[in-house]
Amino acid sequence: MIAVLVGAFGSLIGSFLNVVVYRVPAGRSIVSPPSACGSCGHAVRAYDNIPIVSWLVLRGRCRDCAAPISVRYPFVELGAAVAFGVVAWHFLPDVLAAGTVPATVAGVVQLVAYLYFTAIGIALALIDLDTRRLPNVLVLPSLVVGVALFGVAAALTGAWVALGTAVLGALALGAFYLVLALARPGGMGMGDVKLAALVGLFTGWLGLPALLVAAIGTAVLAGVVAVGMLLAGRGRRATIAFGPWLLAGAALGILAGEPIARGYLTLFGIG
Repeated sequence: MIAVLVGAFGSLIGSFLNVVVYRVPAGRSIVSPPSACGSCGHAVRAYDNIPIVSWLVLRGRCRDCAAPISVRYPFVELGAAVAFGVVAWHFLPDVLAAGTVPATVAGVVQLVAYLYFTAIGIALALIDLDTRRLPNVLVLPSLVVGVALFGVAAALTGAWVALGTAVLGALALGAFYLVLALARPGGMGMGDVKLAALVGLFTGWLGLPALLVAAIGTAVLAGVVAVGMLLAGRGRRATIAFGPWLLAGAALGILAGEPIARGYLTLFGIG
């Protein structure tokens, strides 16, 4: 039930993310002016701003000028709702199983951290797909937020090793992608390097298996896409937005890093 409520909250966040994705690359404020129709300029009414529902009621058109409203808006809202629900379902057991008040608070802080990462990840993936950019204004503050939230969780529970692994994960994955970017100028941007550090931070907090699965998963997913583009005749010089695949790898590491790593070791008779 709690995961469903968190998912409903996620749809509201998704509505806000639509604004972030549209305005941040353009250098515009995400809070002012209020949302308005891109065709007639009329401000969106509060009752026309209900995630998913309003788009369906309006049949995908502006109430004032009947201009079409992109179907991406409700899909982002729905995607954010599902993502928030999944993250809550994954991390809530840690909160409910905590035996002390500090551990419970730390579990809630951890959940908030990964919900934040989910929201930022959705925004960055869409912006990268649209513009091939990963804005510093989103990536760099997220590193600070992540370190701060994990620092609070570590202080409450004494999980300093987890915090150290998170910081080392950020440094290691960021350094690895920096080497890749320098080795092949133009093939990867500095935005990808900074995002890799962010991914390293949020997967490293969960341990080495999550970090490694995220790193390897990213390479596999991006490789599959690259091969698909070659088979589709896009050519060797075709470029892809790498950010979404970094984030997809992060999701894999966060949600399934431990069982995937354990299964891999068992397969080879190591675990």
